Amino acid sequence: MTTKTTIKDIMSKPVSIAKSALITEALDRMLSEGIDPIIVTNQGKVIGTASRRTIAEKIGSKKTGAIPPTQIHVANVVKEDFTFAYPDQDIDLLIPLLQNYKIVVVLDAEHKLIGMVTMGDLLKVMRPDCPLEDVIELAPRISPEDRIVHLHRRMVDDSATRFIVNDNGRVLGIVTETDLALALVKLKEMVEVKHHDNRIRNLIAQDIMSTPVTSVPMGTPVGAIIDLMTEKNISTVLVTNDEKPIGLVTRRSIISAL
Repeated sequence: MTTKTTIKDIMSKPVSIAKSALITEALDRMLSEGIDPIIVTNQGKVIGTASRRTIAEKIGSKKTGAIPPTQIHVANVVKEDFTFAYPDQDIDLLIPLLQNYKIVVVLDAEHKLIGMVTMGDLLKVMRPDCPLEDVIELAPRISPEDRIVHLHRRMVDDSATRFIVNDNGRVLGIVTETDLALALVKLKEMVEVKHHDNRIRNLIAQDIMSTPVTSVPMGTPVGAIIDLMTEKNISTVLVTNDEKPIGLVTRRSIISAL
């Protein structure tokens, strides 16, 4: 008789932060732990999550333009719409949940936080049986001179999460929600408030992009890409054909194929 695999078998230690903490603390914690989003609590109770995206949106908003990131609390970037599961439930339950959420909060019978399951956790034990073409996402291509204010607007309005920085068919880097959040925090910490708007308007993709980009050629098995993501603790891999960018494979696109 085969013992079923339950959520407690694959869940990881929860990473949480109080809603009273600063967003700079939340961002630092997410980066050091390699997670996104982070679980937000209030007096020990889970109230939602905060992500690199919600932090970038808040810092880049005109309403908070004059407020330093060190004065903005996590409570201002909490997304209260989150999902949870119990440790004794079957891991198959996680597939539809992680196809709609970045993280599953794990609670005990008394609704106390005891763990979490990320996309990376699930992909350690479950992998889609499909060709690479089925998990490639088409990402917007931008030039190195594109202004960050425009990218921020596209993230908010069009739900774009990643941009390929392209120069005449050559990939220079990738701009993600993380890059944007870090750039805005750093700028607002280093520059006087009265100069914020001017400096932000002058920021371009080349200033904040992540490089070099981890890439694989067309034809690479999906399993090999998952192994690469796990080894490097990354969520995005560029797919190329004759060194030309085809699209991106993300943990989300792989989870969607399960």
